[in-house]
Amino acid sequence: MAAPTSNVPRLWVWGSRQRLGNVFSLVSKPFCSAAAASGTMSAQRLAEKLRAQKQEQKTKQPPVPTSPVQRRVQELVRFTKQLQRVHPNVLAKALSRGIVHQDKDLVVINKPYGLPVHGGPGVRLCISDVLPILAKMLHGHKAEPLHLCHRLDKETTGVMVLAWEKEVAHQVQELFRTRQVAKKYWTITVRVPVPPAGVVDIPVIEKEAHTAVTQYQVLSSTLSAALVELQPITGVKHQLRVHLSFGLDCPILGDHKYSDWNKLAPQKLSLGTLKKLGLHQAKARHIPLHLHARQLILPALGSRKEELSLVCEPPRFFFRSLQRLDLQTPSQDQNGGDEAGREGAVKTAGLLGP
Repeated sequence: MAAPTSNVPRLWVWGSRQRLGNVFSLVSKPFCSAAAASGTMSAQRLAEKLRAQKQEQKTKQPPVPTSPVQRRVQELVRFTKQLQRVHPNVLAKALSRGIVHQDKDLVVINKPYGLPVHGGPGVRLCISDVLPILAKMLHGHKAEPLHLCHRLDKETTGVMVLAWEKEVAHQVQELFRTRQVAKKYWTITVRVPVPPAGVVDIPVIEKEAHTAVTQYQVLSSTLSAALVELQPITGVKHQLRVHLSFGLDCPILGDHKYSDWNKLAPQKLSLGTLKKLGLHQAKARHIPLHLHARQLILPALGSRKEELSLVCEPPRFFFRSLQRLDLQTPSQDQNGGDEAGREGAVKTAGLLGP
């Protein structure tokens, strides 16, 4: 015989499955519905709160720095982030406007700061992504993609060579590999190299030791900084940065990786240098790497019987640092670059970098 039922909601009910189910559904449905409604409302309120906070962060403007240099640093940081969000067509158009040299075999651009050449983790946009678009802008919608002939680091600006045909790209790559391409870089260093000209011949070790040789010459200097021209004889990864920092004890301004032997930390600058730059040490981490691929000299190739000198002006932030640090650029172009190439470089610096 079944036990008597109870009208008390919290008392367990014995009886047939059908009756138990009926009673359970009658008792539990209101509570489940209330709990679900409460959970839905809580989740909805939480989502609305998170959306409101996110929107507030987007609209909230950071405090405007009072120093002109700090404003330029803030602009540079914002510009670098924007490079990863810009539409590929926009980036390709900007690169096309700043072309330094173009012929039937090659296209030469002035690579902007903060833009990687190849893709990788965390990279949304790189130069190789926009080469098909750039080719179509220059040669029509049926044009084949341009090809990379070499690479520069993300933080390095300056001369970058592209080729129309894969075979020409391979030929130029072979010239780089066999060290037939003369390369000149400009950099601003913290402290002044001693002696003012010489050769650094120190192996660079990553997974194994690689022979690395760099010629250097001080073009202008003060007590605490210098404009230095570098001519790498070899092409080891980060060779110039390592040689200047650990070989000459004069790290590149804005090199936050190789400025300290023992740790990876923002570059430490003297009070005098910080004062000239108008920065506090806490803001030094925003200083960009001041390393610029100034010139490439390609030997005769294919139908071209003469060597080709390609010159790019540094970006505006580089020139402004020179001015702040009382450093002078050479009065004349000592590299023999043509006037048209320099004009194109100046336009590129204005369009693609702060």
